[in-house]
Amino acid sequence: MQTLTLDQAIERVGFGRFQRRLLWICGAGWAADAMEVLLIAFALPAIGEEWGLTNGQKGLLGTAIFLGMLAGAWGWGWLSDRIGRRTAFVATVLVDSVFGLASAFSPSFLWLLLLRALTGFGVGGTLPVDYSIFAEYLPAEKRGRYLVLLESFWALGTIVAAGLAWLIVPHLGWRWLLAVSALPGLIVFWIRRHVPESPRYLLVSGQTDQARAVLALVGEVNGNPLGEASLAPLAPQPRGKLRDLWAPELRRTSALLWIIWFCMSLGYYGVFIWLPSYFRAKGMAMLPVYQNTFLMALAQLPGYFSAAYLVERWGRRLTLGVYMLASGLFTYFFALATALPTVVAMAIWLSFFALGAWGALYAYTPEAYPTSIRSTGMGVASGMTRIAGALAPSLGAALMGFSLVVPLTVYALSYAVGGLAALALPVETRGQPLADNLQERPAIS
Repeated sequence: MQTLTLDQAIERVGFGRFQRRLLWICGAGWAADAMEVLLIAFALPAIGEEWGLTNGQKGLLGTAIFLGMLAGAWGWGWLSDRIGRRTAFVATVLVDSVFGLASAFSPSFLWLLLLRALTGFGVGGTLPVDYSIFAEYLPAEKRGRYLVLLESFWALGTIVAAGLAWLIVPHLGWRWLLAVSALPGLIVFWIRRHVPESPRYLLVSGQTDQARAVLALVGEVNGNPLGEASLAPLAPQPRGKLRDLWAPELRRTSALLWIIWFCMSLGYYGVFIWLPSYFRAKGMAMLPVYQNTFLMALAQLPGYFSAAYLVERWGRRLTLGVYMLASGLFTYFFALATALPTVVAMAIWLSFFALGAWGALYAYTPEAYPTSIRSTGMGVASGMTRIAGALAPSLGAALMGFSLVVPLTVYALSYAVGGLAALALPVETRGQPLADNLQERPAIS
């Protein structure tokens, strides 16, 4: 009887219907999360008018969900590496949907702050968990492209959120927007209950028979049976610890990734949370604000698709670095633009490159860490995103008091710093198998 390593078994069962289904299941949850995060940007003008909020209060409302996401990213990522991917995979989307729905019934500003933070606690967990479980089912040659395509569902969620805001807020108000946006997550929760545990997680946990059973199921669904081959066991790996992220083999990678995630988030959320307000400040009426934000969301899709192609041609590092530098350039052009057609054009190019950069970053990060700390590494890195995301709305509120150019220049510089850090990453992960321990990581290249 033939004995296969895990990577050989994954190659044998191949890429097919199972992974495509999982892409849509993960992607639907990712789109629902995007709606929960970004809909506040569309609702802020209406909420501010109803409750007479200052810019500082609006910024705090934008910050609340990111504080919850910070706790969620660190907590759920750590938990996923200890009890398995599947439990967190199911629970996170339920948490963000339930509290997202409850926030539509907020009786006051303080209640809305609390419920948006609790919504963020669920949203924050989906990032490390979804990307870990999806990456661990993918053959090496497909992994980069499909991890970027998973991130593209964020654009779909943005498009839906912008479209719903366009249709709902002017006629029914912001509460209906929050309520309707929470419903897709409840549907996704029901579907996710049927996804099996990651075979890679099972194997490194010493559950060889269970891992083989899951791979046999994948092969059956894909039409590529595993046959009678057995799966080579691994000695159970020690549970990853937070300090492992600073092991000599990972120290430089972790430091640069934390810088990249922070800079990417400060630039992205600094622009997009305030985008409707920026458009209003540049002279647009409320309805054209929603229309143009919807067009920007559409521009995100080709940004993702181009990055999905380039991460396999150029590699992860170069694609990420170039797209972040371009994001900074067009953010600055957007700041300087005065004619409305130029404002919209620069915003569209900004959206194209920023979301392509996100896709490349999501492809690289889970590949950079071994299985025992993959979710922890993703969770801590994305925690940098949440810190920056929490700062960005309040920073924007403070700097807009000078002029629109000042905060947008800060965000442009943030993109540029992140782009340079991406080019300095020590390891290119394109075409490499996922590592199960530190010793298996690709050599510095």
